[in-house]
Amino acid sequence: MRTLLTNIRLIDPEAGTDALGWLMIDGDTIAETGSGNAPAADTVIDGRGKCLAPGIVDIGVKICEPGERHKESFKSAGLAAAAGGVTTMVTRPDTAPAIDTPEVLEFVTRRAREASPVRIRPMAALTKGREGREMVEIGFMLDAGAVAFSDVSNVTQNSKVLSRAMTYARSLGALIIAHPQEPGLSKGASVTSGKFASLRGLPAVSPMAERMGLDRDMALVEMTGAKYHADQITTARALPALERAKANGLDVTAGVSIHHLTLNEFDVGDYRTFFKLTPPLRSEDDRLALVQAVASGLIDVICSMHTPQDEESKRLPFEEAASGAVGLETLLPAAMRLYHSGDLDLPTLFRALSLNPSRRLGLSTGRLSAGAPADLVLFDPDAPFVMDRAELRSKSKNTPYDGSRMQGKVLATFVAGARVFGEI
Repeated sequence: MRTLLTNIRLIDPEAGTDALGWLMIDGDTIAETGSGNAPAADTVIDGRGKCLAPGIVDIGVKICEPGERHKESFKSAGLAAAAGGVTTMVTRPDTAPAIDTPEVLEFVTRRAREASPVRIRPMAALTKGREGREMVEIGFMLDAGAVAFSDVSNVTQNSKVLSRAMTYARSLGALIIAHPQEPGLSKGASVTSGKFASLRGLPAVSPMAERMGLDRDMALVEMTGAKYHADQITTARALPALERAKANGLDVTAGVSIHHLTLNEFDVGDYRTFFKLTPPLRSEDDRLALVQAVASGLIDVICSMHTPQDEESKRLPFEEAASGAVGLETLLPAAMRLYHSGDLDLPTLFRALSLNPSRRLGLSTGRLSAGAPADLVLFDPDAPFVMDRAELRSKSKNTPYDGSRMQGKVLATFVAGARVFGEI
């Protein structure tokens, strides 16, 4: 079966172009793209001048299987991802139990294959139980399908343990995804330190905690030669350390969540717990610095950091409430805020949403070139709507964008050439 998408804006992050044209899908791959007259096809879809881009590859999605299926399942997360234009979810190992053995990883892989309409590539824990004491069997976990290793927000405090894990990972070519934070300073913090935190009387953490954590990790990367990705850089203070590491030739990349690119510390307002995140929301100066870092390529990846939390864990005093927000369905419309503000063009956005995460994980997705997997998202960047969290497909509804006016709607999502969302 050959399917032709015609009259579309092709957003090509690899070429850095945004141009009117057509794209041909042959089976599960992209056959060719072009402008002008298109070849014959079995099915023709008129894109009506909307945008077609590589499907989003979202690093750091929490799916609460095993352990907390009432918050999110592979099925609900897969449906949410398809509706949000996410064609590959790179899932976190902070489940209950943690994904720290081949047996648990195989269970997760099997459940994902059975339930999710989009691709799922699992991460594994870096240390057993994510406790920072003993590293997992990295070789066996790679063989079982792990694409990276991370203890997520449980920072490994023992530098000797982390250095040994990095050395072993390097010998196997494994990627370590770390959470740059000085755990002593950041423990128990709800917001970023400053006047606003003081006025609200909330426990706070200095932005320097992130820089200190990143400085330590960069020293270990320099010592071991490991492949390293920082899951979230959220402060301007950490950017010089990241820039130095890249200039020195270290195999280092970094990500940032869409929430830290579009929200700031004042959004917490009157103790609104849907805005409680890890790391906490930062100042407006930090937010602007992060947007510029994405534009320049210093920060490589934009992710949703999808973290489902049920009503009971959020309807608590701000200090006691659970951290995190869902983001699979809001990632693209929130990213369109950066496009409509003129900060980032669409090829640059999809470089960070699709191409760079694919490259970092060694995946063939994220491109519009011939032979690439036909994982695509067709979207209208201008379509306005008001976000209603009750309409989200995720089991948990903890989005900070509830009630917000947004622009950008997914019209159709394709995975391996098959349409998994949309009716166009």
